[in-house]
Amino acid sequence: MKKMVTKLVFVLFFLGSSLTVSSSLFAQDWPMVGGDYWEVSAIDVKDGAGIKYARWLATEWRKNLEFAKSKGWIKDYMVLSNVYERKGEPSLYLIRVMESIPTGAESEERGKQWVEWMNKTVDKMQEESGNRAEYREVMSESLLQRMHFRD
Repeated sequence: MKKMVTKLVFVLFFLGSSLTVSSSLFAQDWPMVGGDYWEVSAIDVKDGAGIKYARWLATEWRKNLEFAKSKGWIKDYMVLSNVYERKGEPSLYLIRVMESIPTGAESEERGKQWVEWMNKTVDKMQEESGNRAEYREVMSESLLQRMHFRD
């Protein structure tokens, strides 16, 4: 019985170590490596509100993202226009590029810094965000990761 248990432990150890080796070999053979994360918001701008929303993006949104960029929280941001927008498609894509996704604790700390920098209450910021619903709708949000080919 003792010999059987020893043999079973040896087999389990061997299987576990071979899985570790094969997963690291798999990682070396995989032709791509993950890069930056792109957070993409698909926005539908309501008819007649294009200039109002564009002005908000060029002022408040841009100011907020410049702050995030100055803190190193994001690497870049951009607005893409859906030039040949079809029915049911977003008008704009708002993109934020970041190197990594913050942990819960990091997000909480950033939130505190953000509120302090904005010099507004969370209630006031939520109210302002809700007011934009009059002229735009967030259709979806995606978190994408850029993939680079290995050399």
